[in-house]
Amino acid sequence: MQMPVHIVAALGFVENDHEEILIVKERRSGEWVFPGGQVEAGENLMDGLIREVKEESGIDVEISHLTSIYSNTGTYKGHSGVKIVPAKVMFDYVCKPIGGELSSSDETSNSKWVKKNEVLDMVTSPALRTRFQAYLEFEGNIFYMDYVTKPEFEVKLKRTI
Repeated sequence: MQMPVHIVAALGFVENDHEEILIVKERRSGEWVFPGGQVEAGENLMDGLIREVKEESGIDVEISHLTSIYSNTGTYKGHSGVKIVPAKVMFDYVCKPIGGELSSSDETSNSKWVKKNEVLDMVTSPALRTRFQAYLEFEGNIFYMDYVTKPEFEVKLKRTI
């Protein structure tokens, strides 16, 4: 039996005191997304998220709480020489800004604060829209979803735990 391989990632819904959410524009896709990304080897989830938010947006954060866990169980051809992108396990956290200044990075061309009720006007990815909706509806129970994003977004399992 082959050892399973998963990408582990964390995403931050960074909300300021003006009920604005931090979003970043990806250079590769040109899409607006929430900051976050892969946790590096030897790094824990929360340190990885704090690093990713800072790298992508220039904003320093503290993590408040976990809202959701996701499995993207689809595999697909990658880019930049990656033959197959493995399944992913992703953790979504609510974060508060504690410093830094908005900036871009090698991965992002822009970062900005958007009113909470305007976020879905800018974020177009079905998976991220679904995850943002779970954040908006969070009432203390952790949300879990299994989905695939390719060839098209499809929810395979959805529940609270």
